[in-house]
Amino acid sequence: MNDMATQYPRTVRLKNQSFRFSLLRQEDRDDVLAFARALPEEDLRFLRVDMTDPKVVDNWVEGALAGTRVAVLAHLGDRVVGYGSLNRRESSWMRHLGEIRIMVLPEVRQVGLGGHLAHDVFHLAQQIGLTKIVAQMAREQRGARQMFQNLGFSVEALLADWVIDPNDATHDLILMSYDVTGLEAGAGA
Repeated sequence: MNDMATQYPRTVRLKNQSFRFSLLRQEDRDDVLAFARALPEEDLRFLRVDMTDPKVVDNWVEGALAGTRVAVLAHLGDRVVGYGSLNRRESSWMRHLGEIRIMVLPEVRQVGLGGHLAHDVFHLAQQIGLTKIVAQMAREQRGARQMFQNLGFSVEALLADWVIDPNDATHDLILMSYDVTGLEAGAGA
């Protein structure tokens, strides 16, 4: 983790805007909640947890402090506008895997911010010794699926009626993966 801390904060310039990337810290809690509450309902529908709940964000911060979660925040001015996380698997037989999650506010989409957050997460995964990253999404999340395909992820599985939304409607789940060991070969953003 010490190597990671020396890389942040850093500035990323995209389409004439400067974004400050930093690792999630305890003092970011309220900014992450404000970010989550600014996301459209459609983006929140397929999340496993309610990221607008302060207890959920508290657990994320605890995970970051414990080393089971690495999260990169993208700030525009004084607001968090993007979030990329890598969640480590706790079971010993899946210790080589991490799950990536990327969220970006609608007003800064289409500038490449999600790809830059994912690229940072790829490098952080390498630093902590992970070899494979997985991403999960509902079939309807075409934008997310396209972004991950553009980053080099491949579809591993389609699970029928695997997730249920707040209205009790079931949806298919797509599982995608990325081989981190191939990063040196030019993959990623």
